[in-house]
Amino acid sequence: MTEKIRYTDEPLGELKVIPDFLPSPEDLAFREEGVKVTIALSKRSIEFFKQEAAKHGTQYQRMIRRLLDTYARHHSRPPDERPRRAARKRVRGLIRLPP
Repeated sequence: MTEKIRYTDEPLGELKVIPDFLPSPEDLAFREEGVKVTIALSKRSIEFFKQEAAKHGTQYQRMIRRLLDTYARHHSRPPDERPRRAARKRVRGLIRLPP
């Protein structure tokens, strides 16, 4: 696939920035009691967390647990207390890929 992608110059409409609710790796590096489980994760994810854990002097399992806790806490709030996400619209014709 050596051909360049050709983009069209069509308007995108109104765009909104969605706040990032996920914590940074630095925020994931603290200790909390947990329950042991067995889970298969991708090699890429594990390598990322191991590198970040080494930078911050903590264990990668703790960082993963903190990430999951934050996700669960965010989605456990009543819908009216969560940050609003912009509705996604399907837009045709933005990108034309070579056949």
